[in-house]
Amino acid sequence: MRKARIVAALAIGGLGVPGLLTAQGFASSVGVAGDQVLVAQVRGGDAGGGVVYIYTQSGGDWVETGSLTPPEPSDGDGFGVNLAVSEDRLLVAAVNPQSPENAAIHVYSRTADGWRHDGQLVGEGVPEGMILGVAIAVSGDVAAIGGASQSGAGTVFIFRQTNGAWAQEAMLEYPGEDEMSGFGGALALSGGTLVIGAPLTASRAGTAYVFEDGTDGWSMTAELTSDGGENSFFGISAAIGTDRVLVGAGSPFDQPGSVVAFTRQDGEWTEAGRLAAFDGGGGDQFGSTMATEGQTLWVGAPGANGRRGAIYEFTGSGPDGWTSVSKVTAPEPEAGDWMGTVVAHANGVLVSGMPRDDYGLGTALIFDRTADGWSEGRSVFREAEGFDPVLGGEVTCAEGEATVFGCSDVDLVSFVPVEDLGGARGVRVNDVWGWTDPVTSRDYAIVGRMDGTSFVDVTDPVNPVVVGNLPKTESSPGSAWRDMKVYMDHVYIVADGAAAHGMQVFDLTRLRDFSGTMLTFDVDVHYDLLHSVHNIVINEETGFAYAVGASGGGDTCGGGLHMIDIREPKNPTFAGCFADPNTGRRGTGYSHDAQCVIYSGPDEEHADKEICFGSNETALSIADVTDKENPVVLGMASYPNVAYTHQGWLTEDQSYFYMNDELDEVQGLVSNTRTLIWDVRDLDEPLLLKEHFSENTSSDHNLYIRDNLMYQSNYNSGLRVFDITDIENPREVAFFDTVPGEDSPSMDGSWSNYPFFESGIIVVTSGRQGMFLVRKRDRTPVS
Repeated sequence: MRKARIVAALAIGGLGVPGLLTAQGFASSVGVAGDQVLVAQVRGGDAGGGVVYIYTQSGGDWVETGSLTPPEPSDGDGFGVNLAVSEDRLLVAAVNPQSPENAAIHVYSRTADGWRHDGQLVGEGVPEGMILGVAIAVSGDVAAIGGASQSGAGTVFIFRQTNGAWAQEAMLEYPGEDEMSGFGGALALSGGTLVIGAPLTASRAGTAYVFEDGTDGWSMTAELTSDGGENSFFGISAAIGTDRVLVGAGSPFDQPGSVVAFTRQDGEWTEAGRLAAFDGGGGDQFGSTMATEGQTLWVGAPGANGRRGAIYEFTGSGPDGWTSVSKVTAPEPEAGDWMGTVVAHANGVLVSGMPRDDYGLGTALIFDRTADGWSEGRSVFREAEGFDPVLGGEVTCAEGEATVFGCSDVDLVSFVPVEDLGGARGVRVNDVWGWTDPVTSRDYAIVGRMDGTSFVDVTDPVNPVVVGNLPKTESSPGSAWRDMKVYMDHVYIVADGAAAHGMQVFDLTRLRDFSGTMLTFDVDVHYDLLHSVHNIVINEETGFAYAVGASGGGDTCGGGLHMIDIREPKNPTFAGCFADPNTGRRGTGYSHDAQCVIYSGPDEEHADKEICFGSNETALSIADVTDKENPVVLGMASYPNVAYTHQGWLTEDQSYFYMNDELDEVQGLVSNTRTLIWDVRDLDEPLLLKEHFSENTSSDHNLYIRDNLMYQSNYNSGLRVFDITDIENPREVAFFDTVPGEDSPSMDGSWSNYPFFESGIIVVTSGRQGMFLVRKRDRTPVS
């Protein structure tokens, strides 16, 4: 999204630690300070830390004129998670949930020479593990800082500036009894009045508390509630107007959101009215964010209109109600804009931050008040920082590096960034497969993107050529998950979280039409008997495809195997369902991924049957699907410290199955990257042979086996190659790290790899980076 948009916006602190994890894009927080607009990007500085960019008007446009970083920036410092502005004072929260002890609240003052860093607000008596800065507010010489812990408990710290020095004045603890309250996740401060949201109380019905500064210090003077019921999230946002307190109930679930106004009568705060979107609906998130100035209120509804978002502007005078309402929308709204996620307003300037726009890269929209209303505004954004292409010559791995990428016994043949693959701003790549044209013998990498599929000729691997692009199914949203497999010169493509995307069928022989200019293709067939699908599995020996992890519509088969006859490649036909209800998180037999083969392993009882090995969220599932009308469960087994059974692959003799669990490292269940080794020589009784732990701590993703080598794509640690000659003791023999830096557990980095080309080239996809072509060296035996 690079065009101008008309939007309005608001400000909200996180509910707690989990909310901070999503606030990473450009414009995750915004502010207006005099003639400047401040836009934060939590990750984006030279050191990998956060930056607050400064925009000022020039020639009728808003241009970047400066930036702020902390005195000692560092990777993942979280600088800019929240901003708060009052006159010429600015507070910036720097929050890294992975290291709560390093959270900081930076204080800046605006001088004639720019913004001056005045130090940090340091809390006293902060409970162990609590993170300060999940919400912040400032009014004059008083600041309020929300603190949260993983448990959902919260505390608010009050600071006051006296004689140029800031000191903690009070620590306000949650006055209720709920273990999970979200207390302090939203703050509004004006003069001596502070409103604190606690949206998680009473099964997320929510509460808001009014505290006031008196002669005896800060004390609670009101407990505000609403009758919205469970999951209404009353208290998710708060604002203080001229004569009223406003509390948002912007539920992220199915019910429409609302804002409740309270006025003070005879010393008591009482409900004075409610606001809702005049055209709202379930999931609109109306009230999740707010901004107010004088008698005007702006309410964000980022989930409205199919996640396009909208802003509602209310004006009125006196306590009796609002006199007008208008809706501000984009001239060309797009699903996934999430307009109104955050907002700031001052001095006739309105700013909307949309950190989830452009696939999470984020944009901000700046609008000026004119005599005719709001101007069409200006969209500001930062381009993704990435690596330059590597083309025209192989880069040898020397002294542990190939350009900036760590390596060992793997050379970098070439690299194509996401944008050069045809990806729009913010797009990441995901899965990959390959195809060799039986007529021309040309090799093609088939690379999944959030917005479609790229076809890359890798026959000359030092000079890969992007031949064409197949866009995602029209009207389906972009998806982080796209998967593809090949059968009889056709590729079958699915996407998850993608509405009615269905399965795309594309005839790969059409790639022969390439004559030098990248082509844009349409599908040959669209299979619509299912909608969103996590992975597609194909048994090339039988001509059957298995869509797994289906959801959102069509015949999902419980998320298990949706079996499709593709023996006529352009005529896919539903063949049946299979699901093992003893597996899957919901007991439906949901399968995240699978491998289906004609069995030729040592279990003679099942020789020549079609057997599927499913990685089913909670367990390994083995099934006989030879008879599509009567598939049979053969075996099932779980293992210690299950987090998410993700994917796996058989050894070539079909005796062992190597499996990964995607989330065990992220959840801290294991200390290092774990690979599960299954003995499947008896299909009815699979046995966990061993848990192998590598020297890295990154999360593992897809793995494949060719001959006696296992190729693992392990996110932050990139491609890892293991010799599995000794089945129980895999030995790492080579690697190529696609993400320079620490190999911590996260979802960034290498998603998948394709090691099956006869040329020996390995195609590796890495989310934000792009497509790598690498070559493992053959080791020379030492005599």
